[in-house]
Amino acid sequence: MTRTRASALLLLAGAACCTPAQAAEELRIGFIAPKTGIYSQLGIDMQNGLQMYLDEHEGMLGGAKVTLIVEDDQGKPDTGVTKANKLILSDKVNMLVGGVLATTGYALAPVATREKMLYLGSIATADDLGQRDFEKYPYMVRPTFVPSQPAHPLGQWACEQGYKRIAIIAADYAFGHETSGGFQKAFEDCGGKIVQKIWPPIGTKDFGPYLPLIKSDIDAVFALMVGPMSLQFPKQLRAAGYKKPIIGGGTNYDEFILPSMDDTVVGDVSSFMYSAALDTPKNAAFVTKYRSKYGKVPSYYSEANYTTAQWIDEVLKKTNGKYPGPLEFIKTMTSVKLDAVRGPVSLDDRQTAINNIYIKKVEKKKMFGFDKEELWNTVIKTYPNVSQFWTYDKAAFLKQPLYSRDFPPCRFCE
Repeated sequence: MTRTRASALLLLAGAACCTPAQAAEELRIGFIAPKTGIYSQLGIDMQNGLQMYLDEHEGMLGGAKVTLIVEDDQGKPDTGVTKANKLILSDKVNMLVGGVLATTGYALAPVATREKMLYLGSIATADDLGQRDFEKYPYMVRPTFVPSQPAHPLGQWACEQGYKRIAIIAADYAFGHETSGGFQKAFEDCGGKIVQKIWPPIGTKDFGPYLPLIKSDIDAVFALMVGPMSLQFPKQLRAAGYKKPIIGGGTNYDEFILPSMDDTVVGDVSSFMYSAALDTPKNAAFVTKYRSKYGKVPSYYSEANYTTAQWIDEVLKKTNGKYPGPLEFIKTMTSVKLDAVRGPVSLDDRQTAINNIYIKKVEKKKMFGFDKEELWNTVIKTYPNVSQFWTYDKAAFLKQPLYSRDFPPCRFCE
């Protein structure tokens, strides 16, 4: 457990404009992320993004002095619950931020409800937390996305490429089910067919038992991998002789893993709400500064938590630096429209982010003045202002089952 505070020198520097009666209020943030275990790099990226925003604002958000209390959940939902209880009951935080796995989001949301604690699920999110179970979890906000949200546009894009038959191979847990389910629904709704579904366990490193199962008479593979799976799957699939397109979820080629990949992934396609190669002045400045500070290109885990800090900052500006309580905070947050690094962001009426979704292709090139060719996720198409319901009628969408291993059913599986 670590604590960081704005330095005494920074506080003294601001004393000239603040009398003792105007001293900044303290905002206590409990930050949950894996700092050990196989997802530790994700947790490091998460904290780096949040910390960079704090450093840029001298440890203050919206005029409040931030105390950041960091806990390691080891990428385990039950450990996340234990750490959340400690942060709430012992450390007396004002809000929880973070978590990585979708299963962690499902585990922490009930804690937030029970304790009436604001929870900003910057990464650990899941479809039903903002859909069928929304009313159960009024204290949770999803400031980044839900799993199926980037997958719906990719399904439409796959149809536009003329793909007719696709096999799915995805990590066998909630995030994999919900992402691939969103892709399947959108792809089949525009005329495509999912002809196969394969579910390797989360954490799989040897895909040898699964690769021979992939059909040969397909147009593409849709994959959803996380953590070390992302590095191993495309390498092993190409080594096995597969030459057709690989498309899939943003975690497949996110910048946390992309620098460790080789040229075999050039041309592979994914969809997400952020790419470090997004060619805008705001993102170019963010990437350049982040790389200078941390020695690497920011991942979506970094950007999501940087932007979560921006959300908090903007809300507290509207409340004069005072934390107004969880429900009033959320009410104010829904009125804020961010000009974020990833583009325009707002919340829908179920407290879930509306973002641009970017279709990205891995290319090897130079960007932002860096002096060597590297792998980048080049944006090849933008779907603006995508909500968690895509183009579907919300009421009808909520009547269908949650995306899972079994829904949508595999009507065309052979």
